[in-house]
Amino acid sequence: MSSVTSLVQSVDWVAVAPPTITAVVALAVLVADLFVPRHRKPLLGWCAIGGLALAALSLVPLVAGDRRTFCLTTDPGVCSYAADHFAVVIQFLVLAGALLTALLSVTAVEDHRLPAGEFWFLLLSSAAGAALLPASRDLATLVIALEVASLPAFALVGLRRANRLSSEAALKFFLSSVAATAVMLLGVSFVYAATGSLHLSRVATALTDLPDPQLATLATAGVALTLVGFAFKTAAVPFHFWVPDTYVGAPLPIAAYLSVIGKAVGFSGLILVTVEGFPSYADVWGPAVAVLAALTMTVGNVAALRQAPERAHSAVRLLAWSSVGQAGYLLVPIAAAGYADDAAHAIGATVAYALMYAAVNLGAFGVAALVARTSPANRISDYRGLVARRPLAALALGFFLLCLAGLPPGIIGLFAKVTVFSAAVDAGLAWLAVVMAVNVVIALYYYLQWTAVLFRTAGETADAGETADAEEAVEAEVAAGARVKAGARAGAGSGAEAGSEPGRGAGAGGEGPEGARTRVPGAAGPAGLPKAKVPAPLAAAIALAAVLGIVLSGAPQLVLRFASGALL
Repeated sequence: MSSVTSLVQSVDWVAVAPPTITAVVALAVLVADLFVPRHRKPLLGWCAIGGLALAALSLVPLVAGDRRTFCLTTDPGVCSYAADHFAVVIQFLVLAGALLTALLSVTAVEDHRLPAGEFWFLLLSSAAGAALLPASRDLATLVIALEVASLPAFALVGLRRANRLSSEAALKFFLSSVAATAVMLLGVSFVYAATGSLHLSRVATALTDLPDPQLATLATAGVALTLVGFAFKTAAVPFHFWVPDTYVGAPLPIAAYLSVIGKAVGFSGLILVTVEGFPSYADVWGPAVAVLAALTMTVGNVAALRQAPERAHSAVRLLAWSSVGQAGYLLVPIAAAGYADDAAHAIGATVAYALMYAAVNLGAFGVAALVARTSPANRISDYRGLVARRPLAALALGFFLLCLAGLPPGIIGLFAKVTVFSAAVDAGLAWLAVVMAVNVVIALYYYLQWTAVLFRTAGETADAGETADAEEAVEAEVAAGARVKAGARAGAGSGAEAGSEPGRGAGAGGEGPEGARTRVPGAAGPAGLPKAKVPAPLAAAIALAAVLGIVLSGAPQLVLRFASGALL
């Protein structure tokens, strides 16, 4: 009897509070959806926002970074869950990013007529998995957390069931992710076969002295295959091909979520398996990650440079390719960790850069969501003269783009890039630092080009034909929106039908009902129509991102302190 009792592990509920609260609120929202009447469905969104805020507040008791739970009874020093400084910082990034995503989504759920209960349940479930992953300290928990974060994201991308782009995006995302997960599981099984353990600390110890050369070969293959799954989540080249189509097909708040939270999940998992689990195989993953970083930043920036301003969804595609390029910068310190004497110290630059990137990228997607309400095709050319129509939104987007470019007044972007550059130089990766410098110059062009568009008038850059086309598109979009509204009054079924067909001709390039469903009649557009009121949740999300970016630019040490200390 005593031997059975000794196997029972105590649970530190304070340590596991962030993912637990998020998961409990997700279930509560799903059950509440059964009883809340249709006209009160927006309350579910505010309940989700409140739950995410409560989960973020539960991080306060964990700031000391000294809590562990689910430890082996035979060896209390080996645990499956650790609320250390690394976990707390990434959990804050995840929960704060999910909170901003939720604010962006309140309006999107109504505009796209998404099923509210399912949407908020899926978003919170994914956030719970994303919050669990950075605290995971064994390979099994890492894989489970990764899939809990990913599986709801597939459904969120394809939740607009009548939209062809959304369905295609969800299918591509799902199939490519499943393939990457299968390869990663094969790698984990190889590592387990070679070491006999799943806990990262024991795996690290076992890999230092494998008695059989065949086991060493098996472990090397396992290390390489395990990295594939996390490289996919980070959108590293050549595992990036799902990004542009997925971002275009998904609702914009979900594209923002994937660009920030999805990357946080991938990078935190990649850091844990390399620095914590496979430090003795740094000669394997160090060069591999360095090559991935160089390829990723180059492919992402060159593809973003090629986006035509008049192409449908070019703004979202540019943000998608930009996120691939930014992923390359985030990979640089991880590669440097493979060459540095203090690997745990090197990854601090990745965390610092991720915090900056999360705030400004979510803000950029927020402004894109605002513009999409009046210009569903979301071309870069649709932002022409935005400063005259939406001066605050234009200034905010300009600030976000300059932060991503690393130019003043976006000081935090400059400082974050300097820390990443320094990590490469300090590790002796001069060639990677040169590649990064070249890519930063490439990125300056398309970021500044988009910023300049915001402050131009239509007459400066568009000929008469382009202006006429824009006016005709806006008129068609307004007519489509009016038909949708009329159909909605006639009934839910007819409303859905009216919302799908007209949208295909409403300036979206024949690519789905997005134009009809997101068009707000009477909203401002290139034709100078009356300006619609900005929804409060959307305005709040953009304002919060802007304030955070300004604060970080004014006091960059708040982020850069993570680059100067070892989090693991």
